[in-house]
Amino acid sequence: MKTLVWVEHDGKAVKDATLAVVTAASKLGEVHLLVAGSGVDAVAKEAAQIAGVGKVHVADNAAFDHNLPENVAPLVAELMGSHDAFLAPATTTGKNIAPRVAALLDVMQISEILSVEGPKTFTRPIYAGNAIATVESSDAKLVLTVRGTAFDKAATSGGSGTVEAVGGGSDAGISSFVGAEIAKQDRPELTSAKIIVSGGRALGSSEKYEEVIVPLADKLGAALGASRAAVDAGYVPNDYQVGQTGKIVAPQVYFAIGISGAIQHLAGMKDSKTIVAINKDEDAPIFQVADFGLVADLFSAVPELTGKI
Repeated sequence: MKTLVWVEHDGKAVKDATLAVVTAASKLGEVHLLVAGSGVDAVAKEAAQIAGVGKVHVADNAAFDHNLPENVAPLVAELMGSHDAFLAPATTTGKNIAPRVAALLDVMQISEILSVEGPKTFTRPIYAGNAIATVESSDAKLVLTVRGTAFDKAATSGGSGTVEAVGGGSDAGISSFVGAEIAKQDRPELTSAKIIVSGGRALGSSEKYEEVIVPLADKLGAALGASRAAVDAGYVPNDYQVGQTGKIVAPQVYFAIGISGAIQHLAGMKDSKTIVAINKDEDAPIFQVADFGLVADLFSAVPELTGKI
């Protein structure tokens, strides 16, 4: 089976989310990558070094700048004539491209796979991760999105893939890139951080988030996260949200501070290697998944913890 993996990149380097997809694709068969964009030679060379990659298709065209899905999906559908499966990371952009590819191929997409059980059999979460479904496809072509936290990341070196330019592709003329407001910070990216400190609605305000959560994250060199309730209350930007409708994370250590542990939030962080919860409600659901739990007032416990690190 030949697989085609869409490479998520920023125009300069391959993003970590792609590495987990390569691992998933390798369980199905030969791995080919697609690097689409404008002036992406450096990205293509980096992609060719990923362990297990056989070939890198490079579509260098201004139409693929910013990875507009309306332009990328027809290119993928065309390349699927010589591939059996298309895989993309279950990121915002990946989840924007894959459904369009599935529609063009007239097949069913299987979303956020957690494991590969057979050539056309996969597991995926349902009911916010409270149940795992085993799904078998009967379609001739597969279209899959991959939950990055479920697979190990492929090594970024050791590969010897060949780079091949592909033609085709044009501006569909139905969408255009207007602009992007990207939050810049010195902290690790939330989805790839080894330590995450998240705060919940119990903090009460953005000022308290800054006062209690940020110093602890600074001491640990951690990324900042938050529950949906904290984001909805305006304590922090949407980029911080961890959960089913936010970002799915699986760091080495996850601090859940003032977070009750609603299903929506647990779906985004329960695969963390070690979970530390601090909450004054001893019956909070977060303690059911926590490896270490402290029933205490966060406004006194967290500063004390920060001071002892």
